Amino acid sequence: MSSGAPPLSLPILIVGAGAWGTAMAVHWAQRAAPGAIQIWGRDPAAIDEMRRMRTNTRYLPGSRLPETLTIESDLQAACLRWRGLVTAHAAQHLEDEIHGLMVLAVPMSGLAEAAENIHRILGPAQPGEGLLWLAKGLLLSKDHESGRLLWPHDLVMKGCPHWPMGACSGPSFAQEVALSLPVALSVASENLHWARAVAHACHGGGMRLYATADLIGVEVGGAMKNVLAIAAGVCDGLSLGANARAALLTRGLAEMARLGVALGAEQKTFMGLATLGDLILTATGDLSRNRRVGLALAKGEQLHDIVQKLGHVAEGVATAPALLTLAQQLGVDVPITESVCQLLTGETSAKEVIANLMSREPKDEQID
Repeated sequence: MSSGAPPLSLPILIVGAGAWGTAMAVHWAQRAAPGAIQIWGRDPAAIDEMRRMRTNTRYLPGSRLPETLTIESDLQAACLRWRGLVTAHAAQHLEDEIHGLMVLAVPMSGLAEAAENIHRILGPAQPGEGLLWLAKGLLLSKDHESGRLLWPHDLVMKGCPHWPMGACSGPSFAQEVALSLPVALSVASENLHWARAVAHACHGGGMRLYATADLIGVEVGGAMKNVLAIAAGVCDGLSLGANARAALLTRGLAEMARLGVALGAEQKTFMGLATLGDLILTATGDLSRNRRVGLALAKGEQLHDIVQKLGHVAEGVATAPALLTLAQQLGVDVPITESVCQLLTGETSAKEVIANLMSREPKDEQID
């Protein structure tokens, strides 16, 4: 257990052993008693290697997995163990509101399946149990003819009905979280009281958590910042300078806020961690996968080759067309998102995208 940080007795099961799930598992396990923190992954061979080597060589190489962390490839066993730990925690900490957390650390494409599997194994949440998701994005429903667009909360609420739940989002690179470097995140839930309880239960060890009830605002920010990061990568890949990047991000933030407010989000949310903060990090940090997509597109590389080289999911690639569809349905102007979509489909080149944006008619600056 790491020194200088309050101990963490809360049982937490992280479902998903990618970079972000592994980083959160490492962060929490450094403060926890043996077995309190579990991580599950779907690939038995990779999980076996993680147990033996105490590192995730594919997604988070160089980060040591604490001995206190339980690593599991059997989801049912992990879930049932977690519920037993939650029951024990509740008996020992009667005053606590949160007795256990399930954390879905899978990409958008796997979120519905993960939630459904949790509910199949555990059924309804028991008192003190709750669920967080880390995914950021927007998906077109499998029934494409309906044209329905799905946010993370749509997928999780359908899979795990009646569970207390929310999103955990904000400016956070997995590598830095695993090193216990300082990080601040938002816990967003329609139940603000529950979000505050989760933030109180999990903060510490270099991680500061803030609660908000504006779930849709946080989800819009988490989705659109990835698309804007691709645009920022293009800007930097073409060596257009710091002035151009600053202008792009400022107008991108305005675009994000316009769409969010049209969906019922609060304007003030777009000056927060999961919106402005995450945009700054993802659009400027060299560890950003979406930024790297933009850098490569600026060099003329093909999207398929870029994604293959990454070896990780760059959510902005799938999110861009979904956001554009949503904006068109709402009648919201999103020129940067539209330009990224044209670039991703090969409709226009990187240089043409920038030229088109700069040649738009001048207008008054709107900040509200």
